[in-house]
Amino acid sequence: MLEGLIDFKKKRMRSFFLSLEKMPLTNVAIEDKQEYLTRVGLAYIQMRLPIEKITVEFENKLKEVINRGILRAKIREASEGDLVNVMNIYNKAWMTSNEPFAPMRIESLKKIFNIPEITMLIANVYGNDAGFIILDFEGENKEYGVIAGLGIMPRFQRKGLGKILGMAAWNFFKQKGVKELRCEVYVDNKASYNFIKSLGFEESGTKIYKKEDFHLSAD
Repeated sequence: MLEGLIDFKKKRMRSFFLSLEKMPLTNVAIEDKQEYLTRVGLAYIQMRLPIEKITVEFENKLKEVINRGILRAKIREASEGDLVNVMNIYNKAWMTSNEPFAPMRIESLKKIFNIPEITMLIANVYGNDAGFIILDFEGENKEYGVIAGLGIMPRFQRKGLGKILGMAAWNFFKQKGVKELRCEVYVDNKASYNFIKSLGFEESGTKIYKKEDFHLSAD
């Protein structure tokens, strides 16, 4: 029963982000892309970071990198009143991404926000909300912490804000006692892959998601 609920939730999360327009095969009709999704699918690299690898030395090294950066951010947990800002950050970040992700609508974001296991953290830089991270749990005892989404305003990208949010995610999960951090990255998104690797994550395989892996009627 629990596995079925987790699978349904993950399908729904994927469907909120999927954009057929940004799938491979440019200048191909949407109907043909749906067929491509059914027949070929989309490849995502699975990434993991076991807790035992997050040593005190590892934490201190990451903190040192963050402290050397030019940005200073305040992290807060998002409330429903923050969702418009999260949506705006996501949509602007999406415009510069290399992923088949769709522009977010507030109705979809509210559905994500209301999933019980989901927590959203927001990074505020110099009085402006500049980035967010979506955190989730998997496992029978919620022993796996999942980074389900990350978005940073284009003008704050590649300035260390992703690492600040990553550290905030780790601090959140550490308090929850998880034993492993997980995330996945679209196979063609090299920038995101390199960023996740820089946080210490390692590859654990590749998953091919096909049409049945998306809850395409979620909206």
